[in-house]
Amino acid sequence: MSVHTPADYLELARSESDSAVLHRLVRCPYPFVWQALAANPATAPGTLLELSTAQDSAWNDNRLLRLLAEHQSADRTVLRAVRDAVAAKLTEGARPYAAVLALAGRTELTAAEVRQLGTLRGASARLRNQLDRRLELRTDP
Repeated sequence: MSVHTPADYLELARSESDSAVLHRLVRCPYPFVWQALAANPATAPGTLLELSTAQDSAWNDNRLLRLLAEHQSADRTVLRAVRDAVAAKLTEGARPYAAVLALAGRTELTAAEVRQLGTLRGASARLRNQLDRRLELRTDP
């Protein structure tokens, strides 16, 4: 596939299964391509880890962090990087609440690691309540 337009990059990020090709797409300047990579089940953990540091706008960053937190191949290293990025966003006053709740469902992180997000400056009372409910459903400590 010849890549010339943003739509071409998006299609490649959505449909490609070669992890090397997907990894090269991380350098693409389009946040919608990063999100497509984060939604592609073939994207490898190393690529997901690199995506955890991508930044564009509050809305795009929050969506990307949620997609990374939900990715089936996100291992503990990726999820810790996402947790750290979410913590930084909360501290800055951003609201990556969907990513926080997605992390709460990931048993690769301990409940204590995720619960800490609820103590940060940007965490609302509603987020803390939802986070507590999600963590109560888990069976780990």
